[in-house]
Amino acid sequence: MSATESAGGPVKSAVRTVELLEYFAGSPGMHALTAVQEAVGYPKSSLYMLLRTLVELGWVETDATGTRYGIGVRALLVGASYIDGDETVAAARPALDRLSDDPTETVPLARLDGTSVVTLATRRAQHHLRPSTRVGRRLPVHSTALGKVLLAGLGDDRVRALLPEALPPYTPHTITDRERLVEELTAVRELGYAVDREENTLGLRCLAVTVPSRSPARDALSCSVPAARLTPGHEQRIRDALLDAHDRLTLATRLL
Repeated sequence: MSATESAGGPVKSAVRTVELLEYFAGSPGMHALTAVQEAVGYPKSSLYMLLRTLVELGWVETDATGTRYGIGVRALLVGASYIDGDETVAAARPALDRLSDDPTETVPLARLDGTSVVTLATRRAQHHLRPSTRVGRRLPVHSTALGKVLLAGLGDDRVRALLPEALPPYTPHTITDRERLVEELTAVRELGYAVDREENTLGLRCLAVTVPSRSPARDALSCSVPAARLTPGHEQRIRDALLDAHDRLTLATRLL
């Protein structure tokens, strides 16, 4: 046992296990041992033994040849348990159902996780531009309405500590300057909702509000609609519906 481990610091084998599972979770499909090693940087012999253990336990699976590796079914069970046991997700489901009455709208519930938001539940639209909102999907905070409305609750100093000065672009409309984003967050606080103006996906416009189960909020609801179909009246209806959902969830989550 290392000095760090004996002093109560991270256990290296546990850290490696989690890092490996996170690699597979973020890289769907099957991967050769050499590709996995290049990604995680562990010694090949140690990596092979760790993979073999995880395969035996069901956390990692192999292909028919036994030479390629991917995430296993046990990870799905743990992920499903996290969502099924989450009180905020349960409280938000009626709001998701009400907001998804229009088949042109995609309605996700997402949670802040560092510089990303992670989808916890979703109601999907039928149009071909629907965003990638599968459960577990990660999206950047600075280019999404979900992320911006949650950043607004953190305060400017925390946003500056969380994000770099230069932000990666995803479309020509993405805000790539942190200070410009901070300025927009002031307006988000005043309005009570955030807007993604085709900043994450071209052709899609999104609005979002927080789910006020904690302070600062860590969860948010949004509606995504093809920009070409979004009239001023339609946008107003979405905004009103989201603000109504926020008010309803304020009452529903008080006892959580």
